[in-house]
Amino acid sequence: MATAPIIDASEVLALPQPLRLDGGQSLSGVRIAYESYGTLSPARDNAIFITHALTGDHHVASPHPKTGKPGWWVRMVGPGKPIDTDRFYVICANVLGSCMGSTGPASPGPDGQPWGMRFPVITIRDMVRGHIALLDALGIDQLHAVVGGSMGGMQALSLAANFPERTRAALVIASTARHSAQNIAFHEVGRQAIMADPAWREGDYYSHGKGPEKGLSVARMAAHITYLSEAGLTEKFGRRLQDRTEKTFGFDADFQVESYLRYQGLAFTDRFDANAYLYITRAMDYFDLAEEHGGMLANAFAGSKARFCLVSFDTDWLYPTAESRNVAHALTAAGLPVSFVELSAPFGHDSFLLDVPALDRVVAGFLG
Repeated sequence: MATAPIIDASEVLALPQPLRLDGGQSLSGVRIAYESYGTLSPARDNAIFITHALTGDHHVASPHPKTGKPGWWVRMVGPGKPIDTDRFYVICANVLGSCMGSTGPASPGPDGQPWGMRFPVITIRDMVRGHIALLDALGIDQLHAVVGGSMGGMQALSLAANFPERTRAALVIASTARHSAQNIAFHEVGRQAIMADPAWREGDYYSHGKGPEKGLSVARMAAHITYLSEAGLTEKFGRRLQDRTEKTFGFDADFQVESYLRYQGLAFTDRFDANAYLYITRAMDYFDLAEEHGGMLANAFAGSKARFCLVSFDTDWLYPTAESRNVAHALTAAGLPVSFVELSAPFGHDSFLLDVPALDRVVAGFLG
């Protein structure tokens, strides 16, 4: 049977004006790739903006053009689903610095060659500036809600704090208002794995065929561990051997969990740019919403009139419940309406992407 062609439904907006960055530079010729679902109401008041995680993209509810896999939140977004495209106009944009259509280090620079490490270091707030430019181009003055998990939650918080008039609600799932030392440490291991790969070539690998695939694969493996829970790993793999009955007394993937991580790492290199991984993880590590507003997190939301919903998971040790509770306390101190719930799920940080019916009910209830 013939395989159906993969249709990339993306649209790309070329920003007419340079994008001002936190690092002091202005980036010209920025392109923002996005997808939209549903119909914008005549009053333009039913738009929901979904922000994606580190290795995600704007293909939230449509097949990925490189892998053919379903959209990363197809279970959540669509007609009759918790984010109901029969009611809402849903937008998801690829972040600045990525490699899936928006301007990033793999994009052509002013000289026509890939930016590589000449690309300016960006922040979460810079990514959100790109989102705001897209909303301006679409003629959407105020969102019904901004919704995001993990790094997407950082963007949702940043948008609600730094552009308070642009959204009436923010739904933040499995996220944080700043990266901890442990978060930064795991990212640094990944970055060093990439930069230690000889094929990285100081970021100038685009004209040399393959890039630092081994380093990027190791970075993905290390990060992927943080997305899972110990109980989930134990239940799924335990100490079971992979396609063998005895240990080999070598360094092949004897254990199922080793084989799984190697597969995850290799598959990732087929769809993601190594330099983009460097830049996006650095943006996440720089994120500190309180620091942006005088050191007090409550101050970040002083200009907001939005309502908020924060969701954490009991097995998420990457962004544990205490991080969401900290944001909830700041919102309360700022006098804003906030709902906060910790859900029980066995999947660790990745719970927001997986089948957790309780999350569906929270999302549908808050947005409704």
